[in-house]
Amino acid sequence: MTVETTQAPGEGLEQRVVRTGQELRLALARLVAEVPGGPQGPQRLATALGLDKVLASRLLKALRTSDPMAVVHRLPGPEPLRRATRAARKAGASAEAVRAALAAIDGFDVLIREEAGDRSSLDAILSAWLPEARREFELRRKQAAFKALSQLKGAYADLDHSAVFLSPAADGVNLDVVWLIGMSGLQRLRPGVVVKFDTRRLAAGGRPRRPTNLEGRELEGLDEGLRLDEYCNAPPAPLEARPVGDVVHYTLGDIGFGPRSGVDILFSEVNRAEIPRFVPVGSARRGYVFADVKVPAKKLYLDVFVHRDVYPQSEPELVLYDTTIDGVASVNDRSRDIDRLDLYETVQPLGTGVGKADIADVPRWIELLGHVLTKLGWDAQDFRGYRVEIDYPIYGSQVVLAFAVPEV
Repeated sequence: MTVETTQAPGEGLEQRVVRTGQELRLALARLVAEVPGGPQGPQRLATALGLDKVLASRLLKALRTSDPMAVVHRLPGPEPLRRATRAARKAGASAEAVRAALAAIDGFDVLIREEAGDRSSLDAILSAWLPEARREFELRRKQAAFKALSQLKGAYADLDHSAVFLSPAADGVNLDVVWLIGMSGLQRLRPGVVVKFDTRRLAAGGRPRRPTNLEGRELEGLDEGLRLDEYCNAPPAPLEARPVGDVVHYTLGDIGFGPRSGVDILFSEVNRAEIPRFVPVGSARRGYVFADVKVPAKKLYLDVFVHRDVYPQSEPELVLYDTTIDGVASVNDRSRDIDRLDLYETVQPLGTGVGKADIADVPRWIELLGHVLTKLGWDAQDFRGYRVEIDYPIYGSQVVLAFAVPEV
């Protein structure tokens, strides 16, 4: 059996990857079939060849798929495959099966070196064509980025979780916007680190921002009724608030540092008649809400609950921005399209009400959502929900849910 180890004339990279995957699957499947004691499972194959069970499991998992590109993605690297091939020869596989396997592995090796440089770069290329590869590639890189940035910044949160309710305002032309903002397991990793975040709006019509608590009392600072400390699992975080225009900057007080310093943040903010309910005819402007990642976090949840009379028949579009150069973006500013991040994240519909909005790591989350609705006198069944759940959200990114707005 002859296997090409270089690119065929006129063959593009995608076709070369597919051909390599086909050759690897054919040759390695024959090799495994000739190992005595089959049919092979991971433990049986590992024992027969004297290999690690993880290597045997990866090899068999790759051979079970019919997609040649997925075969390339799932297989171990060339050296582990060569080691498995030599072990198969000692176990009794035929010389011809061994030669075919080694030829296919050599082609795999050349593909990596010629087209990517290393296996990690090949995975980056595969992520453009294979959803499975893309999810795994992005998750590993985001996890690595989180580890590095949390150590550089000196702080992180286990969870960054927020919810927002959009409901018609009493004036009939605007929307009330009610936020729940939380962080769970926020901790400093070393002493003296400044930890800060903010809340803001992109002001509509130049009106001053006048947030209230759930009882409707206008407030200046965080400690005047916005906090929901009774719903925290860890000790509530000491925070200092500093309003600057339509932005409120929050700084974490002294909590010590290290694993035992973990605290929770949870507060509400009611903004009556905050944003327009309608837009001018022909403007095509969209309504949107967002969360921006100001503290490295292991996971982010953004829940959006939209009243039945708000943005009717509109499903949200998820947009992710890089804010590191030009700051927070508006989806209505097309010049910021260049800052969009192309990541494999999705929106999950939560149906009507809040009953499907459970978060395992925030045990009283549904109870808290119900508490907010009760305080405001709103019926949960009037709202439809959506969730964005992101593992290791990128520090400095902005997560946006945008809706088509009725024009008048």
